[in-house]
Amino acid sequence: MPEDLNLSNLKPAQARKDRKRVGRGLGSGKGRYSGRGIKGQKSRAGSHAMSPTFEGGQMPLFMRIPKLRGATSKDAMPIGPFRTYSQPVNIADLDRFDAGEDVTPESLKAKGLIRSLRKDVKLLGNGELSKKLSISVHAASASAREKVESAGGTLTLLKEPKVKKPRHRKAAAPAAAEPEADETPAEAEEA
Repeated sequence: MPEDLNLSNLKPAQARKDRKRVGRGLGSGKGRYSGRGIKGQKSRAGSHAMSPTFEGGQMPLFMRIPKLRGATSKDAMPIGPFRTYSQPVNIADLDRFDAGEDVTPESLKAKGLIRSLRKDVKLLGNGELSKKLSISVHAASASAREKVESAGGTLTLLKEPKVKKPRHRKAAAPAAAEPEADETPAEAEEA
């Protein structure tokens, strides 16, 4: 290592390498075709910027093989980015709380029963509940609600439950007009 750096002993850390000057005449060694050979795909600009799936014009593998059925695209429900997910908590997990305690998403996270406060919490009815608790969660199954109320506790929903819309069925074609009760079939035909 030099003792003092000054303008007289400055030099690059690595030896400098001149850039390749192509297309500067036959005498340069890189003239005419500029080291690319004659014609063809690899002589063209952008030939090295192909997608990894490109197979030279042959039908790519991902297009040759059969696809999985169903809604598997990134933007399809419920697989896509707008899918909803609720964190399940079973009745049996609430044994960690003391009788009369408030059970909220924050207290569930503190006890390690859920991982995130950003996702909804759904109470499920697996197990038995012997303590009186006041529970506040985003959703609950019918069996979980029964068990909480039978133990003397209260269950409050933090989110309004979704009301399922009734399916619209196409109206059946009106039946052919039937003859009135007083008329005989012969009279109905004359009318």
